[in-house]
Amino acid sequence: MVLSIHKLGDPVLRYPVPEGDIDSAELKTIINDMTDTLREAKGLGLAAPQVGILKRIFVYDMGEGLRVMLNPQVVWESPEMEEDTEGCLSIPGGEVTVRRRAAVKIKAFDELGAIQEIDAEGLLARLFQHEIDHLNGVMIVDRTTEEERRRLIHEMIREDRG
Repeated sequence: MVLSIHKLGDPVLRYPVPEGDIDSAELKTIINDMTDTLREAKGLGLAAPQVGILKRIFVYDMGEGLRVMLNPQVVWESPEMEEDTEGCLSIPGGEVTVRRRAAVKIKAFDELGAIQEIDAEGLLARLFQHEIDHLNGVMIVDRTTEEERRRLIHEMIREDRG
């Protein structure tokens, strides 16, 4: 089932989600619904709070098939930083420049409970940091300049008005 994606301004997007156990029956439904929503929105990644689910889960698909990350955490980050533009399904209508770590290593569980450790750089590292930010109540408007933040919010308002 395709779920509604919550937009900037919705308090659910600002709530830091604690780690926790996820019932396996509930997990299957959440993953299926998040997958349907991600595909419908044509995004790369989607965190559970973006669809109003306060669980520490994100799904992503970089063209190699859907992956599920449960209770993800960054266990290493490079000292090097990179700037690039990012968009967000919760902020339709624009992109902003965001400075992020060039490479990260994350540790998470997959949907079967197996531990995953993934070294990522480039776009995948950026995606991991973006989705984990969502799980921590942080959005791209928090990681950009005041000027970029204002521009993005104006674009979002313009898009809402049609």
